[in-house]
Amino acid sequence: DGYEATRRIRALNNPMKSSIPIIAMTANAQAGDREKCLDAGMNDYLTKPIDAEELYITLAQWIAAREQELLNRKD
Repeated sequence: DGYEATRRIRALNNPMKSSIPIIAMTANAQAGDREKCLDAGMNDYLTKPIDAEELYITLAQWIAAREQELLNRKD
């Protein structure tokens, strides 16, 4: 499942792969689900049905953060 996949990605010894942004997209919008995703190592959480604007904003945030991380590594 997504929780186990996230844990395995985070457990990799490769910093490039273990820092990949992971965003949960789930129909389970119950109390505690967001925390469960974040505790598993996911970076963010979106609920279905997906709102296109919310998805775009969330992706843009994590893409920008990832780009900055990569630029900092080159310095």
